[in-house]
Amino acid sequence: MSWHPQYRSSKFRHVYGKAASKDKCYDCVPITRNVHDNHFCAVNPSFIAVVTECAGGGAFLVIPIKQTGKLDPHYPKVCGHKGNVLDIKWNPFNDFVIASCSEDATVKIWDIPYQLLKRNITTPKKELLGHSRRVGLIEWHPTADNILFSSGYDYKIMIWNLDSEDAVLSNPVKILDAHKDVVLSMSFNTDGSLLATACRDKKIRVIDPRAGTVLQEGSYKSHRVNKVLFLGNMEKLFSTGTSLWNNRQIALWDQNDLSVPLLEEDLDGSSGLLFPIYDSDTCMLYVVGKGDGNIRYYEISPEKPYLNYLMEYRSPFPQKGIGMMPKRGLDVAACEIFRFYKLIPTKSLIEPISMIVPRRSESYQADIYPLTAAAQPALTAQEWLTGINKGPLLVSLKPGSEAVKSLPEFLEPEPLTKVTDLSQQQGVQGRMLLEDKQKPREIEDARKWLKVEERLPKNEQMCLSNGFDIFECPPPKTENELLQMYYRQQEEIRRLRELVIQRDIQIKQLELELRNLCTDTGNY
Repeated sequence: MSWHPQYRSSKFRHVYGKAASKDKCYDCVPITRNVHDNHFCAVNPSFIAVVTECAGGGAFLVIPIKQTGKLDPHYPKVCGHKGNVLDIKWNPFNDFVIASCSEDATVKIWDIPYQLLKRNITTPKKELLGHSRRVGLIEWHPTADNILFSSGYDYKIMIWNLDSEDAVLSNPVKILDAHKDVVLSMSFNTDGSLLATACRDKKIRVIDPRAGTVLQEGSYKSHRVNKVLFLGNMEKLFSTGTSLWNNRQIALWDQNDLSVPLLEEDLDGSSGLLFPIYDSDTCMLYVVGKGDGNIRYYEISPEKPYLNYLMEYRSPFPQKGIGMMPKRGLDVAACEIFRFYKLIPTKSLIEPISMIVPRRSESYQADIYPLTAAAQPALTAQEWLTGINKGPLLVSLKPGSEAVKSLPEFLEPEPLTKVTDLSQQQGVQGRMLLEDKQKPREIEDARKWLKVEERLPKNEQMCLSNGFDIFECPPPKTENELLQMYYRQQEEIRRLRELVIQRDIQIKQLELELRNLCTDTGNY
């Protein structure tokens, strides 16, 4: 009998985690002390949101993603809830809309302004009133626009259509009442046609959310499930939980047969929860431990052994929660395939951790960046509710590719939105002008910059002081893009001012040393 060594070829065998330097972290952030088992952090390419401590209700912070360093102790908060905030999620198709749920049994939708926050935000764009007890989980639909799922301690999952014109919604479009205890986790498959849930009654369920029927239900006596996750289009589920001996445990399931897991493995004896996070582009699975500093990562394959252990990122600082940057916000030049934002309450610090594929070439690596989900919805809310399924729109992460950034779309209907594209653009510009009466100078400066850029010859490169090259990104064409350009320049100006201040301090120190040296030589 011949022996065949089991070698496995993979592009991600040597992926490693790299923590950001201190100046790239977010310091002095008052991270919540709540013991609820959630991420407490949400990230998109424009902002990082984190649940914070607040007296007299619940609040969270929304910080521009490039505003690293120490946070002002009086930094404005989003504080409209009457109870502790338990979960926050960014709209996947709009970088300026975020949803939050709270112990006050409400879900609120917030519009984050384009300019930097100058005062607390207390009035939500929409308020969802349907749950009778606190709301612990919220999830946006992965492909349909303005569809939100919420789960409360009343054992119900509610589906909301945010296309409604009302500011206060009390009637969800669907209520799923298949659970007999608190729902601990929710996860969608790729096209959002199925919903997997983990419940405190130790059961995993696969539900058709529109019909409200349970397609599969199962539990295993040696696995008490806490979190469950769809593994893309592999028709498999991944769950984390505890064994009969209270060891932390992971399990892999066939979504069409939940009677017995395909794989079951004990990890360690720690008591903290395990958060599973799956990257369907690279087929990599990350398991983040709450209460410890470890991030284990695996590669998923459709055949046995299904789960291939790669490596473990270790840190001495335990994490309270974790945030994940969408793929369109990654640094492809550094071969970064994933980025976490680790909440460290003991140091009041948010630390970015980049997962990097070691490559010598600095050019774009197309083999590790397949097409990924775009920031545009594939369906409208009404299309999905009528039974249409469609996978996410895909885009390339190669620099210069179109449709990678999320364009803000406000929740309220605009007049004449269905006439022409020109009327849509005029409506957006009119709204921006109404909101930005206080900053005409900023818009005028951005317009002047655009006019100067248009006068340049086609073959001449323009190198700006903030390192922004028009050949790397197309020039702004709308008010929103002009403002984004302006705020990016303002951030660079702030950084340069700090650099000038440091240089001034160094000059004064050198002058003092020179003066002391002259005094010493005069004494001789």
